[in-house]
Amino acid sequence: MPGREPITVKVARWCATHPWHAVVGWVVFLVLCVGAGAAAGTNKGKFEDFWVGEAGRAEAMAQYGGLTPAPLEDVLITSREGVLDAKTAKTARAAARDVEGRMEKLPAVVSVADPVASKDGSSLLVTVTLRGDKETAKTDVDALLAQTDAVRDAHPGLTIRQTGSASISNGVNDKQGTDLQRTEMISLPITFIILFVVFGTVLAAGIPLLLSISAIAGAIGLYGLASWVFPDAGGAVISVVFMLGMAVGVDYSLFYLKRAREERERSGGTISHVAAVELAAATSGRAVVESGLAVVLALSGLYVVDDVIFSSIATGAILATLVAVAASLTVLPALLAKLGPRMDGRKARRGGGAGRAGTAGTAGAVTGRRRADGSRMWTAALRPVMRRPLVTLIVGVAATAALALPALGMVMGTEGKETFPDSVPSVAAYDSLTRAYPSRGVAHLVLVETDRAHAGEAREELRQLAARTQGDPLFAQDGEPRPEVSKDGRTALLRLPVPYTQNSAEAKRSLDRVRDVLVPATVGRVDGARTAVSGEIAGGVDYAAHQEGRLPWVIVLVSLTTLVIMYVAFRSVVLALLGVALNVAAVAVSWGTLALVFQGTWAEGLLGFDSTGFVGSRNPLMIFAILVGLSTDYQIFVVSRIRERVRRGVPTREAVVEGIAGSASVVTSAAVIMVSVFLSFLFIDRIEMKQIAVGLTVAVLFDAIVLRALILPSAMALLGDRVWWPVRPERLREQTGDAAPGAAPAGTGAPSEAVPGGH
Repeated sequence: MPGREPITVKVARWCATHPWHAVVGWVVFLVLCVGAGAAAGTNKGKFEDFWVGEAGRAEAMAQYGGLTPAPLEDVLITSREGVLDAKTAKTARAAARDVEGRMEKLPAVVSVADPVASKDGSSLLVTVTLRGDKETAKTDVDALLAQTDAVRDAHPGLTIRQTGSASISNGVNDKQGTDLQRTEMISLPITFIILFVVFGTVLAAGIPLLLSISAIAGAIGLYGLASWVFPDAGGAVISVVFMLGMAVGVDYSLFYLKRAREERERSGGTISHVAAVELAAATSGRAVVESGLAVVLALSGLYVVDDVIFSSIATGAILATLVAVAASLTVLPALLAKLGPRMDGRKARRGGGAGRAGTAGTAGAVTGRRRADGSRMWTAALRPVMRRPLVTLIVGVAATAALALPALGMVMGTEGKETFPDSVPSVAAYDSLTRAYPSRGVAHLVLVETDRAHAGEAREELRQLAARTQGDPLFAQDGEPRPEVSKDGRTALLRLPVPYTQNSAEAKRSLDRVRDVLVPATVGRVDGARTAVSGEIAGGVDYAAHQEGRLPWVIVLVSLTTLVIMYVAFRSVVLALLGVALNVAAVAVSWGTLALVFQGTWAEGLLGFDSTGFVGSRNPLMIFAILVGLSTDYQIFVVSRIRERVRRGVPTREAVVEGIAGSASVVTSAAVIMVSVFLSFLFIDRIEMKQIAVGLTVAVLFDAIVLRALILPSAMALLGDRVWWPVRPERLREQTGDAAPGAAPAGTGAPSEAVPGGH
């Protein structure tokens, strides 16, 4: 409807004219978010929330039958030389008795097993059984670690270490928390420096950073409340919230603040700060809303995975994005209006700041007399692109294909104890434990459930299954597997240890042998028996298969959503299809880079990791959702500038150059900030986080350099006016009346694209 004022302008005007109300309201909002989150606490996901596939069915059978393995902690005792001779063996036995005596006194300990010597005589092992489950063990294990430390101090001639699922989990989480703090200490000052270079004043550089931090704080508070709907999976959620909150929070503030300063600078400081804010709200403000919506909808695709980890990550990331959008549309206009000249650039300050009391209508008139700005460097760089668009497009597509090609050979796996950093003491102890005691490593858990009449037969078949593994190199041979039976006798469990790491080819072959050969030939023959195989290996394989099965659905859903968003924003089917194609290209390059870097060993020294030979099964989906949102974000901002020129009467080819050149500095700055945030996550000593950091960094750089500077302009140049189909360029120029408040009529040169959708 002609003349309709965008809601972003109404909100910005109120906040700009009532700055203290807006600022105080924002502070109150943050306090309520943090307070409500603290009061509600965080609802942790239950074990059954993580069950997937056959492994999940086996876990359910074990839980129903009361056969879920109790949490264990192992204390490994060795000499400093690695061999227990007659003298040190005596000392080691004394240390083992000391461990036993101390542990038995702890209320969390159910039992302590007798010390077991390794076959090579190099170690003694004391196994401690804890009460409760895996979650309660994480709380109780600190008391055990303290006693292990005391025994170590009492026997300085020995190496005494503790390991187990609980101690490893706590150690890895503590290490990641410390690394995240270091990441914050790196990314925050770097982001500030980049913003200072962009804006030239401490105040203008500090506000986007401050708003991003406030958005992260608000999102974390709201996440506590949301966890009662979407349970928290722990792990990397807070890291993702920080990563995305910093990226979009700074970006949205940057786009908005940069546009407001441009309006002031073009007028030589003659329009008021309130008027500049309104013009920024009508242009960048609307783009922020649409970009935020694109990010939110892209992240919403993760809910389709039907996985508690992805649901919690999506929830945290969506909240961070929404709070960042709210900050950019409310408190940022208030600060821009209140701080006034201290936020201006050099051009506006040289203009004397006259006309601070000017009206929005004056702003439109002044804007109408301006010439279109643009970066001379980018204009010169785009000249050969526009002169040879077909050649440029072919080169860009070829570069995309070359980097994306390795994605065809991408292998996915899941994190296991062997992928955690050995800088965590309990992880290093686990490596030593499994070398000395192979049966203490990963294992297959074979579950069988029958009626009472066939329970005896099922147990006998389990014993036969165990016998068939003897002498088979795919299974550990330092123990004799024996079935465990539930109290009602209907469910039985057999643990089959494997002397290989969880993601190794040998471990997966052993799983195939159990599932496809041994189970069908034994317990699978029992009438009416229900069988399933679980364990770390089976769980990882089933989880990766689950992700691969859901991936196509997420891609289709998010791509269709992006198509709709782009069409609503620009009313162009061609631009919508082009936007989806560019998104897919960015994701393909990211996936290809992950396969190229992390499935080999050539980059280990450069990035500080030990190759696992696979990409984390969660990472492709997570990177896809984040990248589609961010890529659409760039697309909307850049195409909005191009459309702005077209609506002023500039031919499409010229508008492409002016629009990209005019937005180049802010888009490049945003990309550099994103890259600095993503790269800081390389300092987290966890390969999954390194993969996310590299995948996002390469994609953002490729997006800004190749997709936006080569492929997008060359494609739009080749398409010409057809890029706006089904809307004709002349029709776009007729829609200038619904642009900015007080905007000049069509043809005067005013930036009347204000509302990209033109409705």
